[in-house]
Amino acid sequence: MTSRKLIAWYEVNKRNLPWRDTENPYLIWVSEIILQQTRVVQGLDYYRRFIEAYPDIFSLAHADTDEILKIWQGLGYYSRARNMHTAAKHVVGMYQGKFPETYDELIAIKGIGDYTASAIASLAFGQVIPVIDGNVNRVIARLHGIQQPIDKPAGRRQIRAHAERMMVRNDPGTYNQAIMEFGALQCIPKNPDCNSCIFNRICIAFQCGLVNVLPIKEKATKMTTRYLHYMYVCFGDRTFIRRRAEGDIWTGLYEFPLIETISETGLEELIRSPEWQTYFDGQSPVVETISPLVIHRLTHRILKIRFYKITVNRPVCGDGLIEIAVSEIYRYAVPKVIENYLKFN
Repeated sequence: MTSRKLIAWYEVNKRNLPWRDTENPYLIWVSEIILQQTRVVQGLDYYRRFIEAYPDIFSLAHADTDEILKIWQGLGYYSRARNMHTAAKHVVGMYQGKFPETYDELIAIKGIGDYTASAIASLAFGQVIPVIDGNVNRVIARLHGIQQPIDKPAGRRQIRAHAERMMVRNDPGTYNQAIMEFGALQCIPKNPDCNSCIFNRICIAFQCGLVNVLPIKEKATKMTTRYLHYMYVCFGDRTFIRRRAEGDIWTGLYEFPLIETISETGLEELIRSPEWQTYFDGQSPVVETISPLVIHRLTHRILKIRFYKITVNRPVCGDGLIEIAVSEIYRYAVPKVIENYLKFN
C-alpha cells in the first residue's frame, strides 16, 4: 500500500527530466553518475553537454581522457568521470558495447559500483533490486524510525531490508525513481513540510518528533587543511602548467606551478623555499599581484589557496611543466578554483 501510494505521488509530482521515461542503459548510467553528488539543477546542463559530446558508449570509450575531464570541469569528484571512461572501455571491449542486464554482471565491471549497478539493472532492465542513495536512506530511516547510523553496517542492513520489502516487483524502475524523487522533493534533509506529507500518519520520525534527528550518521571524518600557493607565470604570451598525478585531489587535471606549505606562509618565506628556487633558478621573477586568500572546501579537506601572478624573462623549470600559450589554457581541464581565478586575471 505504501509503495503504490508513493508511485501515485510520483506520477503527479515528478520533474520532467531528459533521462526519465527511457530504458536506454547508457543514458540512465550517465544521468545517475552525474547526479550522485550533484544537484539536478546543476547536473542538467552537464548531462546535456555530455550526451551531445558522447551520444553513446562507443564515443565515450574512444574519447580522450583530457576531453572528458574538460567537459566535466566544475562538477567536481573527477574520479566519477575517470571511472566512467574505464567502464565504457570495458563494456565496449568485453560486451561489444551492450550493457549486461543483471546486477551481478554490472557490479563486476571496473568503474561501476553498487548504486550504479542497481540503477542500471532496475531502471533499464526491470531487475527487482532497490536503488539506495542519500534520498532513499533518508526516506526509509524516517519512515521506519531507524536509529542505527546509516553509514555503519547495521544501519545499512536495516535500510536495505526495508528497501527490499517495499519494492514493487512488477514495476521496480518506477518505484525506485519514485522513492528517490520523494526524498529530493518532499522528504528533504532540513525542515521538510511534514504536515503535507502523504505518509505523516505512519512515519515514525514524524510521530515521535525525530524528523530533524533521522537519519543518524556517525561523526563526520575530521577535516584537514592544506595550504596551496599557485604561480601564474607569464613569459611573454606563454605560461606553464602541469598535470596532477594520481593518488591525490584533482587527479588528471592541470594546474599552475605549485608550492604547498604546512601552514599559512608569506611571500618572503615562499621565495626562500627550495621549490621557488627550482622554478626560478638563476632569474629574478617579478611578482605582479597576489590574490586574496581563497577558501575551497572538498569532502574532507579545506584548501586555503593564493595565486601569484609572476612575470619572468625566460622559462621556468620543474618536473612535468609544459609551456603553452596563455590563450590555450582554456583547452585544458583545470580545477574549478583555477577556472574561477582565470576569469578575472
